[in-house]
Amino acid sequence: MAIGGTKVNPKKFHKNQIPFYLYLIPVAVFMGAPIVYIINHAFKPMDELFAFPPKFFVSNPSLINFRNLFQTAAGSSIPISRYIFNSFIVTVAVVLLSIIISTMAGFALSKMKFKLKNTIFEVNNLALMFVATAVTIPRYLTINAVGILDTYWAHILPLIAMPVCLFLIKQFMDQVPDSLLEAAQLEGAGAFRIYWKVILPLTKPAIATGAILAFQSVWTNVETSNLFTSSEGIRTLGFYMNTLSGVGTVQGQGMAAAAAMIMFVPNLLLFVVMQSSVMNTMAYSGMK
Repeated sequence: MAIGGTKVNPKKFHKNQIPFYLYLIPVAVFMGAPIVYIINHAFKPMDELFAFPPKFFVSNPSLINFRNLFQTAAGSSIPISRYIFNSFIVTVAVVLLSIIISTMAGFALSKMKFKLKNTIFEVNNLALMFVATAVTIPRYLTINAVGILDTYWAHILPLIAMPVCLFLIKQFMDQVPDSLLEAAQLEGAGAFRIYWKVILPLTKPAIATGAILAFQSVWTNVETSNLFTSSEGIRTLGFYMNTLSGVGTVQGQGMAAAAAMIMFVPNLLLFVVMQSSVMNTMAYSGMK
C-alpha cells in the first residue's frame, strides 16, 4: 500500500524502513543489554567477577558459580525442592487470585452502574502511588490480626491486590462495546455469564499482561518470607536464593550472580510466551 508515494508496511525490505531501523536497533540494544549482562555475569569465574575495569562479556565461561550454589544448597537442612514447591504454590495462587479479583472488579467498575464507582476507582489509582515499603506495617498488623502468620496465606494475601493490574484491565474493558453486553442481556444472560462468556474472551490481552505483572511481583518477592514467616520450611525460593548469595565474601558474589540468573530466566520465558499470546489475541479479538 502506498500513501503519498510512500510505501506503508511493505512485504519486503524498503528504503523507507531505514529511519525506523536507525531508531529501533539502538533502543533494542539498550533494552537487551541488562539481559545479556545477567547471563554473562552468571558464567564468569572468580577472577573475572572481580576484574577491574569490569568486563561486560565473559571471556572464559565457567559453571563454578552454579556448582558452588548447588553444593551449598545440598548441605542445607531443608532441600531446595521444598523452596521450589513453596514458590510454585504461592505463585500459582497469587496469579490466579489476582486475575480473578482484577477482572471481576474491572468488569464492575467498567460496565456496571452503582454509587461511588468513580470514587472506588480513584482510590485504586491512589494506591498506585504507594510502594510496598510504605504499607509494610499495616500489612503485618492485618496478617497478625487475621492469624495467618507463618502460613502460605501470609505469602499470598499481601500480593493478590494489584492496583496496576486492575487499572489496566478496567481500561481495556472500557473498549468493549456496550452493545455486545446489551445483546447478551436480550438473550437472557446474567451478569456472571456476560463476564464469563463475553468480557473475559475479549480482554485476554489485558489478562495476559496482568498475569505477567502478578508473576513478576511474587516470583522474586522476599518481603513475605522475611517479615511474615519464621519457619524455614514455609519460605520461598526467592528468599532462599537471596540467603545463599550472602554466604561468604568472594564465593558469595559468584553464587549471587548464578542465583540472579536462575530467578530471572522464568520471568524471561514467561514474557516471551505471553507476549506471543498477547499479540495473537490482539490481532484476532476483533476490537478496534
